[in-house]
Amino acid sequence: MEKLTIETKKAIIKEFGGDEANTGSTEAQIAIFTHRIKHLTEHAKRNRKDFSNIRSLTRLVAKRRHLLSYLRDKDIERYRSIIKQLGLRH
Repeated sequence: MEKLTIETKKAIIKEFGGDEANTGSTEAQIAIFTHRIKHLTEHAKRNRKDFSNIRSLTRLVAKRRHLLSYLRDKDIERYRSIIKQLGLRH
């Protein structure tokens, strides 16, 4: 998993947010968090004693969970769509 570069972030926002300017869309934020979570998970597997990384990972997972809960309550179809696209909750 590659680090989140500007180009990668723009591509994620364009794919999930509709266009590059829609950085605040819930789906785009969830997708960015998911990318970062995957990257930090790989780092944590290699560096087991990096506790600041583990804390950051825990915080990101909590932020994503809150956004997913918000989206589920607001629009269940958008929630199901983003879950399916990102491969979360099998």
